[in-house]
Amino acid sequence: MEDKITQIVSDLETHNPNSPILESTLQALEPLLDYTLTTKDPVDFDRFLDELSEKNVSLSALMDPIVSSMESDPTHLAILSAKVYLSLLLCPNAPVLTLFTPLSFYSLMRSIRRFFKNSGPGQVSGRVLTRKKKGRGRGRGSRFRVESVEEEEGEGGGSESQKLDVRVLFCVLERLEMVLSVIHLDRFPECVKALVGTVAEVPVLGLENYGNSGSYDRLCGLCTQILCELLKADHGDQMVSAAEVLKALLPAVLLLKSQAHGFAMRFVIDEMMEMAKESEKIKKAVVSFTRFLVFKAPEKSEPRAAAVDSIIQIVGAMDYTDQVEFADYVIKLAHWKHHFRLLAVDLFFAMMTSLRDPLGIDTENMVENSWGMRCLEALIARCGDTTVGIRARALTNLAHLVESFSKNDSSCAIIKKILAFDNKEDLRQVGQMNELLRIRCTDQKAAVRKAALLLTSKLTGLLDGAFDGGVLKTMGRSCSDSLVSIRKSAISALSEVFRTFWDDNVTKEWLQSVPHLISDNESSIQEECENLFLELVLDRISRAGSTSSPRRCNFYESDGRNKMVEREEELFPEGVLCLLREIFNGEVTPCVKKLCENLGKKKRLRPKIAIALQNIIKTSESLWLNQSLPIEKWTAPAGAWFLLSEVSAFLSKSVDWAFLHHHWQLLDRHGQGGQSKCSLEQGELDGIESNSAAWAGDRVFLLKTISNVSVELPTEPSAELAHNLLKRIEEFNMHLTEVNAHVNALRTLCKRKAANPEEADFLVKKWVDKLLSKASKILETYMSNDLEANIDSSCLTPPTQSSMSPRTEAAMSELLSRAISAVYTIGSIVLTCPSVEKNAVVLMLHKIITSGHSGSDSNKKPRPEVSVKETAPALYFQAWLAMGKICLADEKLAKRYIPLFVEELEKSDSAAIRNGIVFVLTDFCVRYTALVDSYISKITKCLRDPSEVVRRQTFILLTRLLQRDYVKCRGVIFLRFLLTLVDESEKIRQRADFLFGNILKAKAPLLPYNSFVEAIYVLNDWNAHTGHSISQNSRDPNRLFSISGDDEKSRSQRMHIYTSLLKQMAPEHLLATFAKVCAEILASASDGTLKIEDAAGLSVLQDAFGILSCKEIKLPSIRGTSSDSAEMDDDGGDSGGAIATAGKGRIVTQAVKKNLIQNCIPIFVELKRILQRKNSPLIGPLMECLRALLKDYKNEIDDLFVSNQQLQREVMYDIQKYEAGKAKSNATADVATMRKSDAFRSPGDPKTINGSAIRKQMNETQATTSKAASALANAVAEVTSRSVLKDAHRVMVTPPVGSLSAPKLKSSARKQDIIESVRKKHSFDSDEDM
Repeated sequence: MEDKITQIVSDLETHNPNSPILESTLQALEPLLDYTLTTKDPVDFDRFLDELSEKNVSLSALMDPIVSSMESDPTHLAILSAKVYLSLLLCPNAPVLTLFTPLSFYSLMRSIRRFFKNSGPGQVSGRVLTRKKKGRGRGRGSRFRVESVEEEEGEGGGSESQKLDVRVLFCVLERLEMVLSVIHLDRFPECVKALVGTVAEVPVLGLENYGNSGSYDRLCGLCTQILCELLKADHGDQMVSAAEVLKALLPAVLLLKSQAHGFAMRFVIDEMMEMAKESEKIKKAVVSFTRFLVFKAPEKSEPRAAAVDSIIQIVGAMDYTDQVEFADYVIKLAHWKHHFRLLAVDLFFAMMTSLRDPLGIDTENMVENSWGMRCLEALIARCGDTTVGIRARALTNLAHLVESFSKNDSSCAIIKKILAFDNKEDLRQVGQMNELLRIRCTDQKAAVRKAALLLTSKLTGLLDGAFDGGVLKTMGRSCSDSLVSIRKSAISALSEVFRTFWDDNVTKEWLQSVPHLISDNESSIQEECENLFLELVLDRISRAGSTSSPRRCNFYESDGRNKMVEREEELFPEGVLCLLREIFNGEVTPCVKKLCENLGKKKRLRPKIAIALQNIIKTSESLWLNQSLPIEKWTAPAGAWFLLSEVSAFLSKSVDWAFLHHHWQLLDRHGQGGQSKCSLEQGELDGIESNSAAWAGDRVFLLKTISNVSVELPTEPSAELAHNLLKRIEEFNMHLTEVNAHVNALRTLCKRKAANPEEADFLVKKWVDKLLSKASKILETYMSNDLEANIDSSCLTPPTQSSMSPRTEAAMSELLSRAISAVYTIGSIVLTCPSVEKNAVVLMLHKIITSGHSGSDSNKKPRPEVSVKETAPALYFQAWLAMGKICLADEKLAKRYIPLFVEELEKSDSAAIRNGIVFVLTDFCVRYTALVDSYISKITKCLRDPSEVVRRQTFILLTRLLQRDYVKCRGVIFLRFLLTLVDESEKIRQRADFLFGNILKAKAPLLPYNSFVEAIYVLNDWNAHTGHSISQNSRDPNRLFSISGDDEKSRSQRMHIYTSLLKQMAPEHLLATFAKVCAEILASASDGTLKIEDAAGLSVLQDAFGILSCKEIKLPSIRGTSSDSAEMDDDGGDSGGAIATAGKGRIVTQAVKKNLIQNCIPIFVELKRILQRKNSPLIGPLMECLRALLKDYKNEIDDLFVSNQQLQREVMYDIQKYEAGKAKSNATADVATMRKSDAFRSPGDPKTINGSAIRKQMNETQATTSKAASALANAVAEVTSRSVLKDAHRVMVTPPVGSLSAPKLKSSARKQDIIESVRKKHSFDSDEDM
C-alpha cells in the first residue's frame, strides 16, 4: 500500500493541476479509498495526506485534476472521478471543508447526468443489482444480491459506451447519500437546487437504459434515499427544500404511465406525506404542489387526464381538511379561463369518484353542504358554459357521476335533491335540470347534444317512474338529428327510459320517435330499430300474453267500464295495453308494418307473439263476460287485432282457426237482425257506449288475419266464409274501411278453394263481374233519381232546397249511402282484378265527376245539370278516388284522365278532394312516371296548401318518391321544398329538417351549393335576368313560394332557410358559396345590374349581407376556437385522423381564402361608396358584414392592406364611424326611454314626490351617459393609437401641415359654446363600474 501511495503522490507532483487527472492515478486512488471506507481504518489515508504534505503537494493539486476529470470526457473516467471525489469526502479525518466546494459539487452533478446521456440501451456493462426477496428494508441497510450479466462483445468492444459500469453509478449515488449526512447544505442553497434537479431527473434519464429491470428499481430506491435525506432540516428550510424537490419532480409526475411517473408518485405519496405528519412545512409544500400541478397541467386530452389522475392520488393522501380546501380551490378554478374550467370539470368527477365520502354520508352528523355537493353544483353550472368542449365534458362527467351515485340509496337521495328531483310531484314541472336537458339536447354542437343525451339516459334511474315531458319530446326530436351519432345516442337514451318505465307518455314518445327510423339511410340504425322493437315491444307483449289467462278473471265483480279498464291494466303488466293502443296510432302503424315485415323476412318473429296476442284478446273477452255485460258491446284492446294481422302473415301456423271463427261470428253482426251499423238498444248498462268504428276496424284486421292464414284453413269453413263475404259485399252497406278487407279476403279464399290458378281466376272474375254489375245499377238508379229530384225542385218558383217528402228523403239518403259504398267497392274490385270489363262503370264515374259542367253543344235545348259535387260531396270525392284506381289498372285511360285530375287539383276548394288527388297522382308517378313528370310542379304547389293535412301528406308522399328516385329534387322542386323548413306546422318543419339533413344530404350533397344563389332570388321574388320582381301579378303561383318582404318575420324565415342550407355544405363549398354570393349579388349591385331601388332587390342585397356575416358560412377553423375543439378527441373516434384531416383542410383552403378575400374586399368598398351616395338603409348591414370579415379573415385582409394602406385607413375609419354612431344612438335611446318612463308617472306617485328618488334617477341617467361616452372615447383612442403605432412602425413620413384638412365648424355654432364644451370636464367611471 505504501508503494501505491508513493506512486500516487509522485504522479500528482508531476501532473499539471489544470488538466484532468490520469486514469492510472484514479485507479490507484480508488482501492485506497475503498479500503479506508470499508475498514474505517484511517492509517493509510493519513499516511497519504502526510506524504502529500512532505512533498509540498497541496490538496488543490489533487482536487483540481479530479474536478477537471469530472467535467471532461471520457464518461467512464468522469464517473470514476466522481466516485473518488465522494470517497475523499467520506474518509475519516478528511479535511471536508477544504475538499468540498460548490464548483466541485456542480461538476459532480454534471458527471452523473453525462453518464446517462452517453450510454445507450444494451451498452452498459457490469452487474445488475436487484433486491433480495427477503428483507424489504429501505435505505443503507437494504440487502442486495448480485446477478452476473454478460457483456456484449464484438467490434468496438473497447468503446467508451461499453466501459460504463452501472455498479460505479450505484456506488456514486450511495456515497452521495452518505456525504449528505456529513456535509449540511443549508449554507449552499444553489447546491441543493443542483442536487435536487439531478437526482429527480435520474429516473427519467435512466428509463430508456434500465427500464423493466432490477437495476432501475435500485436506481429509483437510491434517488428516493437521497431526496429524503435532502428534506431534513439539516439542509435548510424544509419548505424551501420540499418545494424544490416537488418542482423537480413535476416532469415525471406529468408523464403518461411510466416507471418514472410511478417513482415520482410513490415518493410524493409515500415518503413526503409520511414526513408531512411530522413537518408542517413539508405538508404545506405538498398541499401547494397540487395547485401548482393544476397550473402546469397540459391542455391535450391524454396528458391532462394523466395530470388529473396524479393530482387526485396526491389529494387522496391528504388530510380531510386539506381535501376540502382543495375542493373549494377547484370550485373557484371553474370560473377562470377556459383551460382551467375544463380541468376543473375533470377534477370534479375524479374527486367525487376517488375520494372518500364526498357527500358526507358516512359522518355521524350528515353534512348539509359537503364539499361534494358544492362540486356537483359547480359541475352542473359548467354544463351551460360558453365553450363547447367544456359543456360537453361537464355533461358527460355529470352523467357518469349520476350513474355512480345511483347505486347507493343515500347518495341517490342527495343527488335527487341537488338535481331538484327529490319531489315526485315536481318531476313533470320545469326545473333546473329539466330545463338544462331541454336546452342542451338541442345545442348547436353535436358533442354537447350527444353528452346531454347520455346524461338523460343515466338520469333514468333517479326518476322513479316518471320523466319530464319536455325532455322526452326533446329526445324524440333528437332521433331525427342530422348526425348519425346523435341519432344513435338519442335512440339509446329514449330506449333506456322506455326499458325502465312503462309510463304512457314514455310509450307514446318512443313509438312516435324510434320506429320511423326503420326508413333511415343508415343501415346500422335500421338494425338497431328492429332489435329495439323486437325487445321492447314484441317481447314485452309476449311476456304479458303468456302470463294472462281467461281463468284469472273469475274474481271480478260488475262495477262499470272504468273498473274494467283498470282491471285490464292489472291483468296485463308492463303497460302492454297502452303499448298496443299507441301502436294503433295512425302515424305509427306504417312503421310497425314495415318493422314486422322486415323481422318476418329475416325469420326473427317467434310464434309466442301470435299466441300472446290471442291470449290477450281472449282474456279481455272473458273479463267482459265475467262482468255480465252484453258481448255485442265488447271490443278487443286497441291494436291487438292490428298487430296480429301483421305478424300472422309470417306465423300462420300459430293462429288457431277456432279462435278466428269464433271472433268472426262475434264481430260480424250482419247476421244479427240484419244491422250493418253498431246500433244499440236504449237503456245501456252503466253508461257503456258502443264504438262502431272500433268494431269495423277489428273486422278489417280479423279478415286480414284470416287471409294470411287461409292456407291453413279447412276447406268447408273457408267456402262458407267466402259465401258469407260475397253476400255481405253485394248489399253495399258496409263501413268503407271494411270493403277492401272483404274483397281481399274473398279473393284469397277463392284461390284457396280452387284446384289450380286458372280455376281461381275464373272464380274471382265471376263474382267481380257480378259485383260490378250491381254497383253500376245502384249508381245509375241514384243518378236518375237525383236528377229528377233536382229538376222538380228547380221548376218551382222560387226554387226550393228540397221538395221531397220525409220518406222519399230517407230513401234517397239510404240510396246515397249505398252509392258511396258501391263506388268505393268498384275501386277495390278493379285493383283486385284489373282485367275485368269496366266500360260501364267508367261512364258512370265520368258522369259523376263531370256533373255540373255545361255541354259544348249550343244547338241543344239547355237542360238543368245536376252537380254531384254540391248535392253529394262524399260521392263526388269517392268517384275521383275510384277513377284513380281504375286508371292505375288501365294505362290508356290514365293518359286521358291525368290532365283532368290535375285540373281538379288546381280548382277544387275541398281539402279532402285535393288530398285524395295528391295520393292518386303520386301513385300515377310510380306507375306512369313519364306521364306525370310534367305535372310534378303542379303537385308541389300543394306544399303551400291552406290545409295543414294536405301540406303534410303532399310532403310525405313526395319525400317517398324522392327516396325511390321517381322524382328528382332539382330546380323548381328543390326550391319549393325549401318553404317546408319554415312551415307553420311543427311536424312539417321536423320532417323537412330530416329531409334536408339526412335524405338529400346523402342522395344529392351538392344541391344546397348549386341552388343557393337561385334560392336567394326566388325567396325574395326577384328575377336575376330582368332585374325585376318575378311575379308582378299577385295571383301568380310563383308568389306562393316566395317570402318577400322587409318585415322581421320574413327576414327571419329566409335566414333560417339559408342557414339550414349552409349547415349541409362541406367546408370547400362554404368558401365557394361565399365567392358566388359576392360575385353574383354584391358585384351585380355594384355595377347596377341589381336595382337596389326596388324593394325586392333591396331585400336580396340585405340577405346577402346577412349570409356573409352569419356563423354558418364560416369555416370550422374560423367558427370554432381552440378551446372549442379541445375536446373533439374526447368525443371518441379517430382523433389522429381528425387532426390530420383538419391540417390538410387548412393547407388546402389557405390560398383559396386569401384569393377570395382579396377579390371581395374591393367589391365591398365600391358597394359602400354607392350606398353612401344613395343614402341607402343598407349601410348598417354592409358595415356589420365588413366588420365580421375583418375579424374572421384578419390575416388575409392584412396581406391585402399591406399593398393598399389607403384602403386600410378608409375601411377602419368607416367602421369606427359606424360603431360610434351606433353606440351614440343606443345611448340616446336608453336615455329617451328612461325620460319617457319618468314623464308618464302620475303626480301623486311617491317616487315623483320624493326628491331623493329624483336625484337618484338623474344620477343613474348621467352614469349611463357617462359610460357610453367612456366606451366611445376608449374605442376611438384605441383605433387612433393603433393607427399611429402602425405608421411609426413603418417609418412613414408625416405629411406637411398644408395637406391636412382642417375640421370645419357649423356656422350656427357659437364660439363661447365651443370653448365651454372643450373646457368641460367629463367624469369617467372606473372599470369596476363598467
